[in-house]
Amino acid sequence: MPSPHRFGGWKLFLVLAALLMGAAGAAYLIGPDAVEGSRRAIRVTARTSFVLFLAAFTASSFASLLPGPFTQALLRERRIVGLSFAFSHLLHAIAIHAFGQLNPEFWPGRSTLTNLPGTLGYVFILLLAVTSHRGLARRMGPTAWRRLHVTGMWVIAAVFTSSYFKRVPMNYWYAVPSALLFTAVVVRLIAGRAQALRRGTRSLLAPNAA
Repeated sequence: MPSPHRFGGWKLFLVLAALLMGAAGAAYLIGPDAVEGSRRAIRVTARTSFVLFLAAFTASSFASLLPGPFTQALLRERRIVGLSFAFSHLLHAIAIHAFGQLNPEFWPGRSTLTNLPGTLGYVFILLLAVTSHRGLARRMGPTAWRRLHVTGMWVIAAVFTSSYFKRVPMNYWYAVPSALLFTAVVVRLIAGRAQALRRGTRSLLAPNAA
């Protein structure tokens, strides 16, 4: 049983939520006007969402490849980190809505095709957040739950990749998150391969042990 004094769980979520709201609010307030303030809030919440997503996306992989106190703690709190990512992206959606209200040219300049990746990403973020409830996860069963969450994480990763990679020609700084995403994908694939090899080794050793 975890210690009741351990910093984690919903305590961690409340702290992260407060920091996220503070960062978004500060970004909005330092803008010279409401339009620029909301634009800054969009950028800040996009970055906080990206960092939290990477942490949740790679938690189990790093815990498998580099076991230690930090990676085990990250794996233990992966659910809270994922919910914090969903909250950060909720703030991101609010900032986008505010910017669209303040800038009438924003939404007419976007097509259904342009909005499709983001909409798909938000659908999966909502599904993953809702099914993070332990009671609902038990009703789904471990197989269906895992399929949904694995699929959702890869879809969200693809949306982030598309969003950042297509901006690299406009600003080379976008190559940094693109490279981080590529690294995260490689880490996931290596960890998956390593786990499969371990399972294969155990299955080969089991008859000999018997």
